[in-house]
Amino acid sequence: MALESEIRAYEARREELERHYKGKFVVFHGEDFIGAYDDFKNAAAEAVRLFGRGPYLIRQVGVPVPPMSASLAAKIGLPI
Repeated sequence: MALESEIRAYEARREELERHYKGKFVVFHGEDFIGAYDDFKNAAAEAVRLFGRGPYLIRQVGVPVPPMSASLAAKIGLPI
């Protein structure tokens, strides 16, 4: 599954991230925490600079992830 290791790494560190980086955008590549950024634009720029097209996970700490439609999940290769 795409981003499986990145999501697992984020979840494993979620409590720590919420203590230190709440509201910031964090980048994970594989199991590695790359950094925390004040806005999505800077997080994305750094992720693209380091890893090109990815895969990598950018997530805002402390903000629930909105549900994904089944059609979008299928389009990006997630199980539905």
